[in-house]
Formats: sequence, C-alpha cells, structure tokens
Amino acid sequence: MTRVVVTGAAGFIGANLIKGLNQRGLTDIIAVDDLTQGDKFRNLADLQIADYVDADLFYDAYTEGAYGQVEAVFHEGACSDTMETNGKYMMNNNFATSVQLYQACQKRGARLLYASSAATYGGSDTFREDPAFERPLNVYGYSKLLFDQRMRRECGNEFQRAFAGKTMQVVGFRYFNVYGPREQHKGRMASVAFHQFNQFKADGKVKLFGEYGGYAPGAQLRDFVFIDDVVAVNLWFFDHPGISGIFNLGTGRAQPFNDVASSVVNALRQINGQGALTLEELGAHGLLDYVPFPDALRGKYQCYTQADLTALRATGCQHTFANVQTGIASYVNWLAQQA
Repeated sequence: MTRVVVTGAAGFIGANLIKGLNQRGLTDIIAVDDLTQGDKFRNLADLQIADYVDADLFYDAYTEGAYGQVEAVFHEGACSDTMETNGKYMMNNNFATSVQLYQACQKRGARLLYASSAATYGGSDTFREDPAFERPLNVYGYSKLLFDQRMRRECGNEFQRAFAGKTMQVVGFRYFNVYGPREQHKGRMASVAFHQFNQFKADGKVKLFGEYGGYAPGAQLRDFVFIDDVVAVNLWFFDHPGISGIFNLGTGRAQPFNDVASSVVNALRQINGQGALTLEELGAHGLLDYVPFPDALRGKYQCYTQADLTALRATGCQHTFANVQTGIASYVNWLAQQA
C-alpha cells in the first residue's frame, strides 16, 4: 500500500489534500501537525489516516528513518501569518524545517511536494517563476523564497524540467489566494470569502477596503483559487513523478474583491430564495460597506496578483480552474451547511 505523509495535516490545505487522497482510496497517511490549537481536530475528524504524529517529534524521527517506506511527503506545514514579525521563528519554522525535510526525503527516497507562496513575488507586477520578479514584502514571503532558492541550488539548472534521474521529485507550489472549506481555524488569515460570509450573517452587509494603490474601492485584483483546484493540481503532480520544479498555483485570472463580495452575498441571497443583485444594487441597498485602507498594511499589500501559468501548462497539466463566482457559490453553500 502507498504510504504518504501530510504535514500541516489539520490545516486548511493539508486537510483538503487528505480528503482528496481518501477519495482515491488512499488511507495509509501519516498526519503531522501541532494541535496546540485544539479545534483544528475538526478538520481531521471525518478523514481516514493511519497515524498522527506531533510536528515537534516528526522531523527528527523521519530523518532517522522512522515510519517505513514513504512514497511522497506533501509539506503544507508552515507559519502562514503574513503579519508575523518574528523573523527568527519564521525562518526556523518555514525554512530550516523544510530544508531538514528535503534532506530526509532525499535520503529516504521520498518525493517532496511542498507549499511555496505567491508572497515570494511581493512588490512585483509580474508573477512568473523567475528570480527577476521575486520581491517579497514580508518575512513570510522571504522564508518561502529562501527555500525555493535552496531547492534551485540543490536540484540544479534542470529544476524547471524533469530531473533526468538526478534526484527524487521535488515540486514547489506558489499558492495564490486560496479559499474554501476547512479554513475556519485560521482567524484573521482566513480568506476574504470566509470573513465576508460571517460578516453578512452577523451584520447583513460585507466590508471591503476602500481606494488604495490607484484602485477604486473594492477594485484591487487578486488571483483567487478554489481549494478543490489546489488539491487537483497537487494530485496531478503526484501522478507524474518525473516532473519537478516551482510552479504557480492560481487560476491565471485576476478578479476584483468586489467580485468576491457580490458572489458571497448573492449566494446567500439564493439560499434565502432571493434574486441576485448587481454590484451597484448591492451598494445601493447598503449590503456592501467600504472601509478606509488600514495604515498597518500600507506598503505591505499586493493590490494585484495574477498567476502566470505558462510553466504549469508546459508540464501538460491542463486542469480547468473555477472562477470566483463558481467557487464562492460552492463554498458558501458548504459554510451554510456547517452553520
């Protein structure tokens, strides 16, 4: 039986990956996480795993050969708080631990599929997997970039193509703005859609940032990607062990925050038997509220992101990504069922 490891297993992407693996009938899964935040157990409660290992124990034990033959490690464990300012903690958690895991995977003959981030691009206006466009705005983005750089050095100039037998498969996914089920534990770092769903349920309206960076209120653009699509692309690479590299994982289609807000509200209206409203109508009815852009985010905020999918498509991965309207409708229905 194929054995895999998922780090950050009780987290947002990790738990959804386990769900995707379970749907394929794969249950020999070692789940690795830190459940100090105990409510995260809910993300694992309906999933099938073979074992759970605390993150403080796993990495050293795996380096020493514990857990038998592992086919692949999906490494989603990280501090993903872009507002975290403790650089020592961030670098140890996101960089040093990842390096140790990579070295253990190479020693043990396991493939490594890991979470990078679109935060590696930071202040850039071009989102292509090239050092010329990598300009992180915070220590989180830098911690992810430094590991990508390490993988480029370790794996050589052929990293963006097949390794030709030089090393085991290593794939880094630069996640853009991921949203979807099982993110409820993330607090302020949960997606805009999650927060807007709860805002509307509580207050009857959603809040968006006002004008900033030359963009009209709510018109800042992001590449919002549905969690089911993230899982599908991870599993596509799992099925293609000869392909390695660093790849953007977004839709390739930037949409404004206004699209997210209108999709959330209209999905809830549909659940309540009400008709859809245009953005202008939502504003006129007081269902959208624009708030001043916070000073704490000035100079640290990406007003525009859009994944360049050229490298991903060149691998042969032709997955079709959901747009905001479709993905948000599915997510809001899931959230409403949980409530």
